[in-house]
Amino acid sequence: MTDSPIDVASQRREYVSEELRRAMLADEPIRQFERWLREATAQIAQDPTAMTLATVDPEGQPCQRVVLLKGLDQRGFVFFTNLQGRKALHIAAHARVCLHFGWLAQNRQVIVEGTATRVSREEDAVYFNSRPRASQLAAWASRQSEPVADRQALEQQFQRVQSQYQHEEAIPLPAFWGGYRVAPHRVEFWQGRESRLHDRLVYSRNGEKGWSVERLQP
Repeated sequence: MTDSPIDVASQRREYVSEELRRAMLADEPIRQFERWLREATAQIAQDPTAMTLATVDPEGQPCQRVVLLKGLDQRGFVFFTNLQGRKALHIAAHARVCLHFGWLAQNRQVIVEGTATRVSREEDAVYFNSRPRASQLAAWASRQSEPVADRQALEQQFQRVQSQYQHEEAIPLPAFWGGYRVAPHRVEFWQGRESRLHDRLVYSRNGEKGWSVERLQP
């Protein structure tokens, strides 16, 4: 007996939300994002800071994965990772990336297009030192994106690192671990609306003049 196919075409719902108008937006996208992030943090129980990071490899193949937003200011959006892993290799080849926040429980999405650059080593250290000890050890134990024989082999790597630093009060910052800041040049705020007539308002950087905003058709 085989499982019956899932009728994906019939999976739908109506998006019922308040309107999003230009007059409701902040003058620049970081402030507007902070407003929506504050509301998402208050209303979404799990991972409101989760974002999909899209990169492109040297051959032009796009790749996506979910990472967590760990810093935000007027300079951009910050995340941390292994600097020898797949995403870091992609960024080294093509620094232009895209971030996507899918707050679908609120009928909202935010798309950030920008350029990723390394944060300072001081910023790396501040965030690394704030992490739980087990997460710090895992950063040392995992050779991110490299093949591993099985789960047991990975856990053995962790145990070796745990033993190595068992008498150390502080875990040192790995040279191969750090953060990136995505400086945005385009930020879209999407609000789901009835009949699929969604509100899409886009900030685009306008050189030294700041930001311009336009509405896009859904």
